[in-house]
Amino acid sequence: MQSPPSLRRVLVIGNSDGIGRALVQRLLAESDPAGRVGNDGAAPAWAVTGLSRRPSPDLPEDAHVVCDVTAPDYAAVLRQLVERRGPFDVVVWCVGIGETFEPASLEHELRVLDTNFRQAVVTLEALLPGMLERGSGHFVGLSSLADRALIPEAPSYSASKAGLSSYLEALALACRPRGVHVTNVRFGFVDTKMGRARWRPFLISAERAAGVVRGAFDTRPIRLSHPKLACLAMQAASALMAVRLWFA
Repeated sequence: MQSPPSLRRVLVIGNSDGIGRALVQRLLAESDPAGRVGNDGAAPAWAVTGLSRRPSPDLPEDAHVVCDVTAPDYAAVLRQLVERRGPFDVVVWCVGIGETFEPASLEHELRVLDTNFRQAVVTLEALLPGMLERGSGHFVGLSSLADRALIPEAPSYSASKAGLSSYLEALALACRPRGVHVTNVRFGFVDTKMGRARWRPFLISAERAAGVVRGAFDTRPIRLSHPKLACLAMQAASALMAVRLWFA
């Protein structure tokens, strides 16, 4: 008889809606409420912890912390979570915001860059040293196929995702020899409150996106772009933009 998988601890940051919530629901479905292995005995048992700006509809209070990632005490809250619920085998960064460009003020631009990029690095600063000390762990960051685009209507969004993607992939190369994995997940349009564009080609559901993230737990790639057709379309659009810039 095959022995049951061991309990694995996962922290999902940004879990109250969208992809983060769908991921939490998927992980909970793999384990029963007591954290034991599901009926099929094949899936790992997950101890799921969440952190988001709003209460979680899926997790009990002792497994969820309400905290804004831009709050001054955010890093301290993360370290307390590690002591109380960790150490975490997997950490998933699902945070992302976007704002329409307003030329009269760049306040929103700074907010997007800070939330999407800087606070991801703050998260890593709080959690990565422990992973490196243990020689194990996996950080999964949700970026975007927009990291290769120039979006005049939302320059801060594409810039923040470009910075996040570049940072995560370089960090992955630095950490992998020490037993720690970092994955940059790049999605196209996902059916969440963030996907507000009028034209949303190759749109996928939050549940499908959560399945892609869950699969990355097992394969642990450095870069995971999905869906592939959207990736090819974005590459073509980026090439056209490069031509436009050349003749601008």
